[in-house]
Amino acid sequence: MQNIIRGSSGSSGISGRSELALFVTVVKVKVVVVEVVVVVVVVVVVVEVVVVEVVVVVVVVVVVVVVVVVVVVVVVVVVVVVVVVVVVVVVVVVVVVVVVVVVVVVVVVVVVVVMVMVVVVVVEVAVAVAVAIASLMVVQSGVIARTN
Repeated sequence: MQNIIRGSSGSSGISGRSELALFVTVVKVKVVVVEVVVVVVVVVVVVEVVVVEVVVVVVVVVVVVVVVVVVVVVVVVVVVVVVVVVVVVVVVVVVVVVVVVVVVVVVVVVVVVVMVMVVVVVVEVAVAVAVAIASLMVVQSGVIARTN
């Protein structure tokens, strides 16, 4: 500092008061430079903190979105599987009921047809027996009439 104030020859070309004023000015410039450096460092640190916070927020948002999408996909798959199972069960139950009803109807129809056939055969036999009895009575009455 002395070299700056006195010059390179070492002779005192500046008065004491001017020397003090110059020294104060240099100190003030150094303080301003330090303040600027501190402000720049603080700005850099704040920017880095903000960038880190933004990255953390983005990562959290991405994780939440992925979790929500996975949960929605799982719920949709479960609902689809449940609906498919219910539809299959309903279809199987309907098919079983239809088969049972068809079998019952076929059995009832077969039983009714057999009963009708039995009745028809019984009626035919009864008619044949009645005709045979009537024929025998006619023949017997004719035989009785001839013998008289």
